[in-house]
Amino acid sequence: MNKIKEFLKKIKLIDWIIICFLIIACGVGVYTHKGFRQTADKQIEVTSKIVFKVYMRGITFSGDEIPIKKGDKTFISIRNVPYSDLDIVDVKSERRKIVIPTPTSKKFVVEVEDASQPDLYDVVVTLADTAKITKDGAVVGGNKIKIGLPITLEGKNYKFTGSVSDLKVIDAVDDETINRDMNTTDDVQ
Repeated sequence: MNKIKEFLKKIKLIDWIIICFLIIACGVGVYTHKGFRQTADKQIEVTSKIVFKVYMRGITFSGDEIPIKKGDKTFISIRNVPYSDLDIVDVKSERRKIVIPTPTSKKFVVEVEDASQPDLYDVVVTLADTAKITKDGAVVGGNKIKIGLPITLEGKNYKFTGSVSDLKVIDAVDDETINRDMNTTDDVQ
């Protein structure tokens, strides 16, 4: 009994803290192993194909045609962190419009192209990728893809910045279904 008392007196405060930490760590390990606590790899529910739109407002371009083309690949950066090359599913572009009031027509306003800024475009690019689907949404390259996320598209002769404006999680379907679902009637090429 005296030997135990002498041994306990030799143990310093820091030793007790280390022993308590090891006991807590073992308890958390058992708790996780039994399945009561989820780890990061168990939060992924499924891997699925996603299609998302990137809206780029006010792109200045004075060439003959927009350099982003349907069927090409574009390199994306998410929050200024390089990610990967993705397939371009669809491209829609329109010259910048202005609204003019009309006193003689049944309509109160008319939308016309802005002649003061002939090289200013609004572009929507639809991209496809494979994502890990979690309870919080789709995860691509370690980033959750959500509406409003800033994304940079970069190609051989362009670098445009926009934000995610739409996101769809697609189960195993072919490209025709993706094109139909994403409303590709205004294809610009």
